[in-house]
Amino acid sequence: MTHTRSLAAGLLSLSAAALLALGAAGGATAAPSGSDDHKAPSVTSATVDSSGVADYWTADRMLNAVPGDVLAGKALERGNTTNAAAVEKGADTKVAPSKGKSTIAVSESPVDHIGKVFFTLAGVNYVCSGNAVTSANKSTVTTAGHCVNEGPGAFATNFAFVPAYLNGTAPYGKWTARALYAPTQWSSKGDMQYDTGFAVMNQLNGKYLSDVVNESGVEFNAPRGLAYKAFGYPAASPFNGESLKSCSGTATNDTNNPQFNTQGIRCDMTGGSSGGPWIIQGSTPETSGSSGLQNSINSYGYSGSSVMYGPYWGSVIQQTYSSAAAS
Repeated sequence: MTHTRSLAAGLLSLSAAALLALGAAGGATAAPSGSDDHKAPSVTSATVDSSGVADYWTADRMLNAVPGDVLAGKALERGNTTNAAAVEKGADTKVAPSKGKSTIAVSESPVDHIGKVFFTLAGVNYVCSGNAVTSANKSTVTTAGHCVNEGPGAFATNFAFVPAYLNGTAPYGKWTARALYAPTQWSSKGDMQYDTGFAVMNQLNGKYLSDVVNESGVEFNAPRGLAYKAFGYPAASPFNGESLKSCSGTATNDTNNPQFNTQGIRCDMTGGSSGGPWIIQGSTPETSGSSGLQNSINSYGYSGSSVMYGPYWGSVIQQTYSSAAAS
């Protein structure tokens, strides 16, 4: 297998022991559950204890959280995969936004529905990126699968979403999760084809997440080779994780590991950007304030290559989204 890296561009692998030492034990608990029905895509979920989570994520803990891309790196080294044909089935499905509102990577002003994701796994505090998407429960956030579950292994605890994070501030508050969802193909063996997760957030001050921030729509089973704008909070040099960045490009297949069925765009975002949304360019409706259609997330890259790869959002990830959005 071709040597792979997480989005930390190799820097994390050089100091993994030191980074892991930064973690603090989390106090929440999660109880995984899943389906063994092989006739349809399977979803694994966990109910999360959110008590004390917002207070847990102090400014110091947020600043020192380890970019979650080290978890993607572990999954990449395992290289697990299933039949790629199973990913790309189903009709093109779009869920429109419910309301509207150098380096290769360029700086962006804060976007209210895109933010940082903080969580704990095996006693280590991690940080990824995430995005609020339209849902029946008005409370669903997308991120990478490796940012909600070890793949394979336990679900995250102390999970929080900070939309429009900027230089340590939380302008829209710290939203805690009540449940986490991942494709069983990810949670059972870390299959890179399915590196996508969803979090359902608790209300904050009596309001749902979508009462406070805008949402992206989502699209599944779309044509391949679309043009995207990807967002994230890269933390490894030359970035510091304190502000939002983006990359734009047309997706091409991963020829290094075609069994992953992933696509990549030219991008040099580093660790911390995992889980940031890929928005289809040209998908933003004319309604003022709307935020387009999300169709993938930042997942992984290769050493020495400025390309970011994301999973194809087919029927399996669609079912995971549907389960989370309806919960």
